[in-house]
Amino acid sequence: MSSAYARQIIRSCSASLSSRTLARPLAPNCSSRSALANLRRGYSETKSTSEPVEEQQKKKNEAKEETEKEKEAQPPCPDTEKLKVKEAEVVDLTGRLRYLQADFLNLQRNAAREKEQTRDFAISRFASDLLETVDVLTLALKSIPASALAAESAPASTESTSGSSTSFSTDIPPKSAHAYLQELHTGVEMTQRQLLQTLFKYHVKPFDPTGDKFDPNRHEALYQAPIPDKEPGTVLDCQKPGYMIKDRVLRAAQVGVVQDTS
Repeated sequence: MSSAYARQIIRSCSASLSSRTLARPLAPNCSSRSALANLRRGYSETKSTSEPVEEQQKKKNEAKEETEKEKEAQPPCPDTEKLKVKEAEVVDLTGRLRYLQADFLNLQRNAAREKEQTRDFAISRFASDLLETVDVLTLALKSIPASALAAESAPASTESTSGSSTSFSTDIPPKSAHAYLQELHTGVEMTQRQLLQTLFKYHVKPFDPTGDKFDPNRHEALYQAPIPDKEPGTVLDCQKPGYMIKDRVLRAAQVGVVQDTS
């Protein structure tokens, strides 16, 4: 009994040892398989992530083009078309409004300028008519020479004074012809001065171009005379002075011009 029991124990021990030795080399095989699968998975992941940036950008562009084509293929929305039309109308009306504003500003400036010119030159015709009166007064003053005003005439005779005493009061002393001439000259001179001062208030001023270069816009040539000592084309004499109203010629000066003898 004991020998049979011992044999049974030995067989069971040997069987367990053989099973252990057979099971040991299988474990590394399983682990190697799992490791190989992990390596394959990591390679695939690294391959997918290591794609070039240009290809990714190309794919994005292709996707964007596809979306744009899809949008173009879709029928346009009527509200969008109406909105575009209204925006074009707004741009057109805005441009027209700006042009109208510029035209209105130019019109205002021109109207203000014309109003100022009308105010400044409203008396041009009236002033030109008065210049004839000034010329007559000037000629009257020039007709009396200075020697006649300075020379004292002879006293009036007693017969004339006695004859005229009946018509004049004895309180007023008799005057000579020279005194009357001086008073007349003074009165005409004062009238001319007052008239010129009145014209000055309205920016009407005379000018004498004697010695200036002849300007057809401001001067009116009456005659030409050869003068050796004078430069040809200069004003020799002024018969009638010219008049300006602000910066505009009211009347051209009537002058004589030096003639060119060459």
